[in-house]
Order: sequence, then C-alpha cells, then structure tokens
Amino acid sequence: MPVWLREYSWRQTGSAVYLSLPLRGVRVTPANIFCTDQYLKVSIPPFLFEAILYAPIDETNSTAKIGNGIIFFTLYKKEEAMWDSLTIENDNKEKLQYLRENAVLKAHEKAKEETEAKKVTKQEHKKYALEATMKLEEAERKRIENLKEKERQKVTKELELWKKQQEDAEKQKRIQKGRELHQEVEQLKERKKEKMNKTRICNEGTSETRLKPTKGCHGSYSMFSENLKEEQLPAPRSAATIKINFTSRVFPTALRESRAAEEEEWLRKQAEARRTVSADLSELEDLKEEEKNPDWLKDKGNKMFAMGNYLAAVNAYNLAVQLNNKLPLLYLNRAACHLKLRNLHKAIEDSSKALELLTPPVPDNENARVKAYVRRGTAFCQLELYTEG
Repeated sequence: MPVWLREYSWRQTGSAVYLSLPLRGVRVTPANIFCTDQYLKVSIPPFLFEAILYAPIDETNSTAKIGNGIIFFTLYKKEEAMWDSLTIENDNKEKLQYLRENAVLKAHEKAKEETEAKKVTKQEHKKYALEATMKLEEAERKRIENLKEKERQKVTKELELWKKQQEDAEKQKRIQKGRELHQEVEQLKERKKEKMNKTRICNEGTSETRLKPTKGCHGSYSMFSENLKEEQLPAPRSAATIKINFTSRVFPTALRESRAAEEEEWLRKQAEARRTVSADLSELEDLKEEEKNPDWLKDKGNKMFAMGNYLAAVNAYNLAVQLNNKLPLLYLNRAACHLKLRNLHKAIEDSSKALELLTPPVPDNENARVKAYVRRGTAFCQLELYTEG
C-alpha cells in the first residue's frame, strides 16, 4: 500500500499557486512528477501525492524545483481568480476516477502529438538535408560539365590548329615535289637532246666507221658486240614451313593492351597467398583434413550463405581467415554476411580489408573490387553516412 502524503503547504495569488511538498530522505527526479492542466501526481515509492486541482492551470509554463528534500511547484492559472481550496472537495469517487483517467488520457494524447511533431520535424530536416545535398551535387555536376566543355573546346582548337599546320605542310611538300618533278623533266629533256645529237653524229659517219664500234655510240656497240653475255637468273628459293609459337598468358587481353607488370604482380601475390598458412596448426588438430583448406571453407561458407544461414557462413569464413589472412575473397564474402546480419561496422572493415588486398587493380580482380565498393557504400548508407557512402 502506498503512503499518502498529507503534509503540504500552499499559497496563491490571482495568477499563480505556490505549492511546497516536503519529501525528506528520498531521491526525487523529474520522472517522478506527472502534471496536466487539472491533475498533479508525485509518485516516489512508497510515497504518493495526488491532487485534482480546483481549476485548470497552464502546465506548459508551470515549473517544479527539487532541492533540500522539498519540491516547490509554481502553477500558473489559466484564468485569474482566487481558489477556495487547492483541490476539488468532492467525495464522489467515480467523478474523481473520471477526472484522473481523463487527465492521463490527455497526457498520452499530448505526448503522442509531440512525438508526431518531432517526427514531422525530423522528416523536414532530412528533406532539407537531402535537397541541400542534391543542390550541392547539381552545382558540382555543372561545374564538372563546364570544365569538360572548356577542355573540349581547348582540344578542338588545338586539333584544328594541328590540322591547319598539317595542311600547310602538305601544301609545301606538294609545291616542293612539283619543283623537283619539273627539274627532273628538264633534265630528261636535256639527256634526250644529247642522245639525239650523238645518234645523229653516228649516222653521219662512213660505212667503215659504222662497222666498228664508235666511241659514244652505245646502241650499236650493244647490239653487235660479240662479248655480250646473257644475264644469269638466280635459282628459285626453296619452300619451307615456319612454326610460330605464342607465349601463353593467364589474362585474356592482348599483351600490347594490358599492364603486364601489374598483372604479374597480382598473380605472384595470389600464389603467395595460396601458400601462406597464418594459423597455428596445433590449435586446429581436431579439424578434418579438408577443414584445414581455406578454399574448402570458402565454398562451405558460400553454400551456407545461399541457404540463408548467415551465422554459419560467418563461422566458416572466420576459420578460413584464421588459416589464411591474405585471400581477399574471404573478407569480401564475410562482408556480405555482415550486411545481412546488420553488423554494418564489421561489413565496412571487411570490405576495406578486401580492397587493401585487391591490389594492384587489374582486369582479373575488377569484379571483386566493384563488389567491395558496393558493399562498403551500402553499409555507410545504412548508417546514414551518405557522404562516405
């Protein structure tokens, strides 16, 4: 049974009521006080004080000060008037019960309205923040587009200037080539004229002179020379088969289009990771032989994940990581499990670790890097860290 507090003192003015309630030896907090416009209750087990006020008060502006074992209430009246008593003098228990329940119902409705108002305010703040973020992103997008447009115009001007220079150079080459061709034609004409003069001189000689090779008459000498030898043609080349061997490569891209050094480094790191065993095997003596293989544990975790048993999948990946902490796919798959289990911080850590191991970036690990970025961004967004996401 509660102990009713009957000892209190009060005084009033036309606009306010001052109530002093002594509570020595107990600890009072604001949570022990309940007040509406016509109902006041102080509950500190086992003590209880309850008052149905004579007239309505302004519970919003009214105050309660706690100190030195006393609660001092300042209750402001809604209408200025002098009260005959602090509480309603009525022995009708049903009416008192109705007033009490009505006061509690009003308090619940008021709390619900305040909650709804806070919810609306929070939504408005979120909407404002989203609009502000969208405006910033739009401004950034426009700025980037302007930079791209300026760069495009700059490159276009440079390309046009280069084309003009190339056309001028081609024009100069054509002019130079025309001059050289004209000079060659003139030289050919001169040679032809000299040849005709020599032929005429040869034809004007005596018959005896014609029968002998005349100096400068190359045509006659070539035609009648007895020392003329037939040209010796080279023998046909023998046929053969050339065998071409291509260097085998792991990556499907052509060697001239790939980054061979980075790809070889990635393959080397993967091979080292496969050979690495980071766990103390003495601690894993109870495991079967296949359970000591990280790849087998990874496949087991993938099956558990597909079945929806995310905790079992996490356990499999944990053991695989304990055996080998250099395989990025173990951290990547465990991050997916943590996302399903709402372990968002662990999902971010595993995604970041996977990205750290997925270096250097090559086409072979491109899909894994994309998954790591997506899962880390999803975890950040679910934590409402949209900028990081």
